Amino acid sequence: MRINLMIEGQESVTWDQWVAVAGACEAAGLEGLFRSDHYQSVQGRSDRSSLDAWATMAALGPVTERIRLGTLVSPTSFRHPSVLAKSVVTADHTSDGRVELGIGAGWSQVEHDSYGFAFHDLGTRFDVFEEQLEIIARQFAGEVFDFDGAHYVLRECRALPQPVQPHLPIIVGGGAGPRSVRNAVAWADEYNSVYADVATIRDQHARIMAACDAAGRDPLTHSLMTACLIGSDEANLRDRATRLQALLGEDGDVDAWIADRGDAWIVGTVAQVAAQLDELATAGIERVMLQNLLHDDLEPVALMGQLVA
Repeated sequence: MRINLMIEGQESVTWDQWVAVAGACEAAGLEGLFRSDHYQSVQGRSDRSSLDAWATMAALGPVTERIRLGTLVSPTSFRHPSVLAKSVVTADHTSDGRVELGIGAGWSQVEHDSYGFAFHDLGTRFDVFEEQLEIIARQFAGEVFDFDGAHYVLRECRALPQPVQPHLPIIVGGGAGPRSVRNAVAWADEYNSVYADVATIRDQHARIMAACDAAGRDPLTHSLMTACLIGSDEANLRDRATRLQALLGEDGDVDAWIADRGDAWIVGTVAQVAAQLDELATAGIERVMLQNLLHDDLEPVALMGQLVA
């Protein structure tokens, strides 16, 4: 199981905090650092801020040495595909080839309305996503190509420079529905499930692998992004849960609150979390992106490092 950290950057993560988080990831031996790509809080907090996701990744490249850097996920509604691809490749150069692109259709209407991005119906958003995914994958591959779509038209496109790494990984995520799986099989390297329990993962994994077999391609990597509440012991876990309750504007008995996180969260001491990850591995998960929602608390990153060790 490869372990990565996931940070919700739209909840007022400052540049100094990004540098500290990245350093903690490297010190803990984690595989990588991923961040959401939102312009506005998804917790309904209009007072919170967000640095641009790909400007952040490009800036973190030179101040890190080893960890992978990427987004989960970049909405296709925020950027033209050529702009997104160019930003990703730039970050790949500043990091000497350590970048991955998670890409999706976008879902938060409030930030689209606030910042002036068009928010289409779901079907149209998926149509745009499909076109962007193909365009970006073909640009990363170094093709010279024309593209005639309903939303984008490109003529004799040859995107230079190419990524530093021979193959820049593309991640597609969701609930393993037919359309998202089909697009991932066609153009991506990894399928990322979101907030799913072990039984759901088994079902999704079977569908993803069957689609790969039907297409005659190598299996996609199957990963999971979910919240992680981890403690060095039970007291430490309760203390962190209490602080997270306050951050989320919730209250009540902390033990009941922890129990209510459900099977889709990873919750417990280091040993308990390790056991949950073992279950996920048997269900087909090869790596995880564990959300630390208390982004200014770096102890969970060190505890995740104990899982790696």
